[in-house]
Amino acid sequence: MILVSSCLAGLQVRYNGTHSLDLKISKLIEENKPIPVCPELLDGFSTLREPAEIIGGNGDDVLDGKAKVVEKSGGDVTELYLKGAYTTLKKSKDVNATVVVLKEYSPSCGNSMIYKGEFIGEKIAGNGVTTAILKRNSLQIIS
Repeated sequence: MILVSSCLAGLQVRYNGTHSLDLKISKLIEENKPIPVCPELLDGFSTLREPAEIIGGNGDDVLDGKAKVVEKSGGDVTELYLKGAYTTLKKSKDVNATVVVLKEYSPSCGNSMIYKGEFIGEKIAGNGVTTAILKRNSLQIIS
């Protein structure tokens, strides 16, 4: 089974209420092949939410307690991002997923690049929180 970021499937779940439709993913969704998932909605956020970035490292560092996820206004939302990551991991196990297609740059789903943590649009190498936990559990991640 394949899980995909809901925003890539065309669902308007991004922090600003938009999507990041990928036509190949959309076609697969129409064929009922992958299951859409949004870690940020699973962690309790609403569709319209403040942008957040990882401060002090990447998703692996968040899992290790060395970094945190912070909203643009300064609110610490690390625990919510961890909750969404672990809920996504559980869902992947429940459906026997082996591949997960995630949205690059997201503090949850970034696979090789995330925003730097300064809210200036600069990117750095690193995983998002959900990607980090899924990789630690041997799932194949594609962006």
